[in-house]
Amino acid sequence: MEIIENLKVKEKLYIEKLENGLTVMVIPKKGMQKKYIIWGTNYGSNESSFIVPGETEVTTVPDGVAHFLEHKMFEQENGRNSLDVLTEIGVSANAYTTNDHTAYLYECTDHFYEALDEFMNYVQHPYFTDENVEKEKGIIGQEIMMYDDYPDWKVYLNALQAMYHKFPIRLDTVGTIETISKINKEILYKCYNTFYNPSNMAMVISGDFEPEKIIEEVKKRLIETKANGEIKRIYPEEPESIVKEKVTQNMEVSRPLYAIGIKDKPITCNSGSKDEIVKKHIAIEILMNLIFGESSKLYKDLYNKGIISASPSMDYEFSRGYAHILISGQSNNPEEVYQALKNEIKEMQEKGINEADFNRLRKSLYGDYVKEYNDVTDIARMFLADYFKGINSFEYIEQIMLVNKEYAEQILKEVFNENSMVLSIVAM
Repeated sequence: MEIIENLKVKEKLYIEKLENGLTVMVIPKKGMQKKYIIWGTNYGSNESSFIVPGETEVTTVPDGVAHFLEHKMFEQENGRNSLDVLTEIGVSANAYTTNDHTAYLYECTDHFYEALDEFMNYVQHPYFTDENVEKEKGIIGQEIMMYDDYPDWKVYLNALQAMYHKFPIRLDTVGTIETISKINKEILYKCYNTFYNPSNMAMVISGDFEPEKIIEEVKKRLIETKANGEIKRIYPEEPESIVKEKVTQNMEVSRPLYAIGIKDKPITCNSGSKDEIVKKHIAIEILMNLIFGESSKLYKDLYNKGIISASPSMDYEFSRGYAHILISGQSNNPEEVYQALKNEIKEMQEKGINEADFNRLRKSLYGDYVKEYNDVTDIARMFLADYFKGINSFEYIEQIMLVNKEYAEQILKEVFNENSMVLSIVAM
């Protein structure tokens, strides 16, 4: 077992890679009542073309399979739904699918090990039939139609489609009515056997646990499976250019929604680039707050004019093959917000960054990172998502003070490129 200690947040990470390839991470929280476990597979909605270990031909499956699999995993051969079973035990269970991973989880204060039996059983025992697959198509079809009517989702998805020509990040995670109609039990089993192999999975546990003991409990409940070889993931070649700068959709909204995207070059995480990726992410978070955070000149100006009424949501999203900034919110005049943002970026690129503001926001961001270690949910989700990107979450704490004003100015010029910007609007 490997032990990584971070003295800045006074936390220890215990990591063990099991014989079957599964990576188990434990972050003990002495005295914490809540316990949290998340088990994820390095498989999300972007993986529609791949080469199965041991094969040579490319397998291509319909869009939406990863999400479909997540839905189907709870249904068991005994007729019970494992989500219902876990609820009856008294734990709060859930699952989710993103572009790059799928995860199953539960949290509780009591009955952890009783729930662990059911949890580890259903994730390792898929049960797909022609009948239950067809039934699920109707359920997911309703979910797709619901998202089609959801303005916040459409303004986000439209921004992605304005940025990306071919890369599957531009597609809805759940697929479409047409693509899910092509899913059958054989496709589900093939994707399960390929991506749900322990060597492509990781588990994170946080709470008041003895690391060695909880890992032994996990081992007891694992079925005998051999580690697979490497899965070759096939992605389309994505141009650096955007598709179009502006997209507008009319929907029933009380106030126009906007999403401003800035397309970045895709990043890869290997041993040589890991620190650089973390530093870049930190720099972009600081820059977003310098440009449009609540203490920024731009935010105060737009707020005082009544153009915006709340601080925007700002995120840097990246994984295998894609990276972009998204800034979203509500405004009576999204075009004015967009133009003001471009002007502010240009002015900051020309004049440089105010060092006092930079240091203040870097200190604030450091505080936010530290706070994440107060909650077992935040800890576990963070370590799982970062692990699948090739990053140890402690790196953010370690690297933040190495990000200086000069480096941030370099990233400001490289990433915040006007030619890579798009505006998505949903309005009446």
